[in-house]
Amino acid sequence: MKNLTVAKALDMMQKKEISARELIDAAFARIDEIDGEVKAFMTLTHDKAVAAASVIDARRSNGEELGQLAGIPMALKDNLCTKGILTTCSSKILHNFIPPYDAAVVELLRDAGAIMAGKTNMDEFAMGSSTENSGFFTTRNPWDTERVPGGSSGGSAASVAAGEVLFALGSDTGGSIRQPAAFCGVVGLKPTYGRVSRYGLVAFASSLDQIGPLTRDIRDCALVMNIIAAQDIRDTTSADIETPDYTACLDGNVKGMKIGVPREYFAEGIDPRVKESVNKAIELLVSMGAEADEISLPHTEYGIPAYYLIAPAEASSNLARYDGVQYGLRVEADNLIEMYRKTRSQGFGPEVKRRIMLGTYALSSGYYDAYYLKALKVRTLIKQDFGHAFSRYDVIITPTTPGVAFPAGAVEDPLTMYMNDVCTIAANLAGLPALSMPCGSIDGLPVGLQLLGKPFAESTVLRVAYAYEQNSGLELKIPNTPPKEVRFNGQI
Repeated sequence: MKNLTVAKALDMMQKKEISARELIDAAFARIDEIDGEVKAFMTLTHDKAVAAASVIDARRSNGEELGQLAGIPMALKDNLCTKGILTTCSSKILHNFIPPYDAAVVELLRDAGAIMAGKTNMDEFAMGSSTENSGFFTTRNPWDTERVPGGSSGGSAASVAAGEVLFALGSDTGGSIRQPAAFCGVVGLKPTYGRVSRYGLVAFASSLDQIGPLTRDIRDCALVMNIIAAQDIRDTTSADIETPDYTACLDGNVKGMKIGVPREYFAEGIDPRVKESVNKAIELLVSMGAEADEISLPHTEYGIPAYYLIAPAEASSNLARYDGVQYGLRVEADNLIEMYRKTRSQGFGPEVKRRIMLGTYALSSGYYDAYYLKALKVRTLIKQDFGHAFSRYDVIITPTTPGVAFPAGAVEDPLTMYMNDVCTIAANLAGLPALSMPCGSIDGLPVGLQLLGKPFAESTVLRVAYAYEQNSGLELKIPNTPPKEVRFNGQI
């Protein structure tokens, strides 16, 4: 189980070397073995998963046509609505929320035959970079359980890295798929804004949020994208654009492709060993026939402050609905105002409160023009920087994170924590597709390589990523247990 990919598992089931029931049993056996230490899951759906696997096996025995991911165990971040199944956003204010409907991506995956093993832990309402902001517990990095898995999709990344499921979905508002993918040594893709329906995703910052896959390799990422990338009339931001077969672009050929390498992403604050790993990856692609040039994205330095005005402002608006009246936690009080106050005070964690207050302040009378409106103007400048770059280059390559996974509890200052998103935020502000994949190791911990593409050019990003993956010789082995030493290409 722990060394299978989606593609390999599908082939084995097609050849009847393994059944869907055996595969889902292996997934839960792995969860039983390791999740007590990794703590990737908020909720497990064992009985539903076993029943779904049995149905798939029966249909396969009868020669019936099955979905493209039939029998594949997967996990969902706990901010994706699942009908009849607890959906908490890892927040005490939603500790008892059971949605009456499925998110669009959940419907698509179910129709494709994928089997949900459970819902994964996350930073509360997707606000965080370490999963330490969960309202319930901290997920651990499978490569070193003293370290964080990244966030906010830390549970999803850890579940794949630990070999508990074959793929997972996360959401990415400022790097929340790519940063944990980098820390956990898996592939994580944030699609173009509008490529994947957000219907049923519990909103954090609606103009930035996007759902995407976390997988073990690039082909698996393409297979999952083939299912979840579809227009949805229930999401008014869903793009009416044809979805290609993403696996068809995986030809390993990058000859003549032009790569932009922005100097701002290799500046002070990036671990020199991370720079070295990323530069080696670029050199490999050049040796395969690609062309690489240093470029400038001059407004990069304003990405963090712009994001941390826009995202909290939208969060302030979106989270106003959690008031104890309609659903979720309600703390009884003598009057309505006191009930609001107590419910929100006890239901939200410190980071969520911090961002609500920041966003409310930025939108308040007298400050809207000075802060929020100015941040929107900066966002436009950042988008224009990328537009100019992509008029000359096919992809842009950067580090995913400034360093590798840090120890749990090591970063206490919120501003220092926010800097973990310095390489990822711009893609959300510009609405671009961006992918993280492993490109090496530092002290036995994975290093992430980030590839950004033009809007709706996921095929190009996947093509370059696949070419690197197939020629890098990099081997990331799933740990049998949380290890004391991890091997990359035989090196400790």
